[in-house]
Amino acid sequence: MTSSLPNVSPIRREPLAAEVARRLVDYLLSGGVEPGARMPSERQLAEAFGVGRSAVREAIAALSLIGLIEVRHGDGSYLKRPDSPLLPQVVEWGLLLGEKRTIDLVEARQLIEVDIAGLAALRRSDEDLADLSRILGRMEWESRDGVESAAFVDADVEFHLKLAEAAANSALRDVLTSIQALLRAWIGRVIAEGHRDISYAEHVPILDAVRAQDARAAEAAMDSHMRSAARRLQATLERASRRDGAVALDAAMPAEAEGASAAIGRTRA
Repeated sequence: MTSSLPNVSPIRREPLAAEVARRLVDYLLSGGVEPGARMPSERQLAEAFGVGRSAVREAIAALSLIGLIEVRHGDGSYLKRPDSPLLPQVVEWGLLLGEKRTIDLVEARQLIEVDIAGLAALRRSDEDLADLSRILGRMEWESRDGVESAAFVDADVEFHLKLAEAAANSALRDVLTSIQALLRAWIGRVIAEGHRDISYAEHVPILDAVRAQDARAAEAAMDSHMRSAARRLQATLERASRRDGAVALDAAMPAEAEGASAAIGRTRA
């Protein structure tokens, strides 16, 4: 007979398939398989992870449900290409699980956005400024109550991509464009719980500094926005992880996929 202790929670043993799914995500997102390429076979993965093929099969089924993997019957499993419309869900899941590669992307975004803001302040054209002002106006409108949050997310992402274009640095622009899925997952995750008015307000000083062609002020404003946004993201994910330890994607999974979703159903952020 065990006695309960205050402020002590029992240690939950994670299903083997869930651990395999974690390891497989880390392997895939670390460049182990090129996007669009065929993955190693179930047998090869089972041997590499030191588990049975059934655990690998469950993990692959779970990752297929959220769009990271495409299973082609008779031809094996393939890693989805970066332009997959489901990739933002994959990135979001990586954020929820605390996958290192995804966390690294968050950190990289913070650093890149600050540089982009400074360069945009120095190099922006009048046309760039007009476009940024128009987009910020949309963000203000979409931040009001009763407006679909998806519209605000679209405007927010567009603002950052336009800023990268105004920076006139193709390398930085391409990097930011390549992580659009991260931007949408990050912004969408936070905006779904509110914060639209705060996010809009944080973009105003960025545009003001770009308008004044003050690189230092633009960098400072973007740095402040990135730090604040990262804190909101962390708080949002922590709240999600406390909901019985379940990943938010569980609610969207169909009942017939319940068996496969067990592989990712209860995880720790």
